[in-house]
Amino acid sequence: MTGSVKAKGMRKTVKPGRRQVLQTAVLLCVLGLLPATWVAVSAGDRVRSLGGAPAAPVVVVFGAGLWDGEPSPYLAHRLDAAAELYGRGRVRAVLVTGDNSRRDYDETGAMRDYLVRRGVPAEDVVGDHAGFDTWDSCTRARRIFGVERALLVSQGFHIRRALALCRAAGIDAYGVGVAEPRDGTWYYGALREVAGAAKAGLEATFTPDPRFLGPRERGLDRALEGWSEPPAARRLTPEGYSRTLFGEGG
Repeated sequence: MTGSVKAKGMRKTVKPGRRQVLQTAVLLCVLGLLPATWVAVSAGDRVRSLGGAPAAPVVVVFGAGLWDGEPSPYLAHRLDAAAELYGRGRVRAVLVTGDNSRRDYDETGAMRDYLVRRGVPAEDVVGDHAGFDTWDSCTRARRIFGVERALLVSQGFHIRRALALCRAAGIDAYGVGVAEPRDGTWYYGALREVAGAAKAGLEATFTPDPRFLGPRERGLDRALEGWSEPPAARRLTPEGYSRTLFGEGG
C-alpha cells in the first residue's frame, strides 16, 4: 500500500515536467513554422510556369554566384528562364541583381553577358550591382530602379520568399520557379530557406534600408521607353492582362 502511494506521488511529480517539455517543444515548432507559413501565404498563387507567367514590364533575376567568372548552374538556369520570357515577349527589360562588392567579382556583369549571348539586347539588360541579398534586391528594385510591376525568376525553393519580400517592398510581382533535380545542392538551398524565412519576416516587418541606397537609376526607364501598361492591368487576371497586352492568352 505504501509503495503504491509512493509510485502515485512520483507520477504526479514527473508528469508536469514532461508536460512542460512537450508544451515547450510544440511552441518552438509553431514559432519555427510561422515564418515559413507567412512566406507561403504572402506568395499565394503567384508562382507560375514559364508558359503561364503574366506579362510585365520587367523580369528580375536574382544572383546565385559565379563559377570561374561565369554564372553558376543555378544562376544560368534562372537567366535561361529570363531569356525565354524576353523572347516570348512577356517582358520588355531584364533587371539582373547581384553582388559586385569586389573588383574581381562582377556577378551582374557576368549575368548581362550571359543574356546578351542568348539574344537579349544589351540595352534591355539593366544591372543592380548592390543586390547583396533578396531584400536588398527587392527594395532597391522598387526604390532605386522604380519597379512597380515585375516577374521574378529563381529556383522553386527560393521564389516564394522572393515574392513575399518584393511584395513587402511595394512591387506587384509574380514568380517563375525554375525546376531543379532534388540533389544535395537543392536540399541545401531548401534548408537555408528555413532561416531565410525568419530573416524575411523581420525585413518585411521593419523594411530596413538596403546596405547601399544611392540615387535613382534611370536605366530601366530608358529600356522601357515606348512601352505602355494597359490602364486596367492591375484589375485583370494574369491571363486577361496578357491578352490585353499581346493579344494572346496566358
